[in-house]
Amino acid sequence: MYRIRTSVNGLWLLLLGCCLFTLTSCEEEQTYAEQKKAEYRAINSFIQKGVTVLDEELGDTILHVDPINWISEEKFYAQDSTTDLSRNEYVRFNSTGIYMQIVRRGTGEKLNLEDDTVRMLCRYKEFNISGDSLQSRNDNAYFIGMLDEMSVESHYGTITGFFIQGMMRQNYRSINVPESWLVPLRYVKIGRQIAADEEIAKVRMIVPHSVGQSDAVSKVYPCFYEITYQRAR
Repeated sequence: MYRIRTSVNGLWLLLLGCCLFTLTSCEEEQTYAEQKKAEYRAINSFIQKGVTVLDEELGDTILHVDPINWISEEKFYAQDSTTDLSRNEYVRFNSTGIYMQIVRRGTGEKLNLEDDTVRMLCRYKEFNISGDSLQSRNDNAYFIGMLDEMSVESHYGTITGFFIQGMMRQNYRSINVPESWLVPLRYVKIGRQIAADEEIAKVRMIVPHSVGQSDAVSKVYPCFYEITYQRAR
C-alpha cells in the first residue's frame, strides 16, 4: 500500500511539475508580450510629450525633444526624403517601427547603395525611453576619445556595418552596428566639413528594441538617438 501511494504521489508530482513548467513558459511569453505593449505605450507617450534632460550640476539642457508630428513614408518620399523641422516632423518606417528626423542632410556624397565601403565617425546621445534617462553619449569634450568609428559596406541595396572602436562597442560589447543606425545612410550625405557653411549629417530617431543595440534587444526597451555621421579620413 505504501509503495502504491508513493507511485501515485510521484506521478502526481511529475504531472504537477509539467503543469508548472507549462505555466511558467506561458508566463514568460506573456511577459514578453507585456514588455512589447509597455514599449509601445512608452513610445507613444514620448511622441506626445517629448522630453527635456538637464545637467543638474551645470543647469544646461543636454537633450530637448518637443512633441513629435510623424508622417508616412509616402509623404516623406513625396517631399524629397526630407522632414519639416519647423513642424518637428519625423517619418515612420512601417517595416521597422523607426521614427526618423533628418536634422541635416550633410555635405559630400551619399553612400553608393549598389557597391560602396566607407569608414565613418559618429557622435551620439542615447536616451532610454522606458527608463526615462540619458543612457550614454559621446558628443561632448569629456568623451572625445570615445568617438564611434565604424566601417559600412553596401551591396545591391543592403547595408551592413561593424564598429571599429568607440563608446557603443565598449558599452554593449558588440561590433555589430544596430540596424537602426544604418537606416539614415540611405538618405543623408557622408562627407567632412571643409567650408564654414558646410555641416555634417545629423539625424534623430526613435528606435524600437527589435532594431536597437544588444541590451535593448535583450531587455526590450526603446531608445531615442541623436547621431551625426562624418566620413573618416
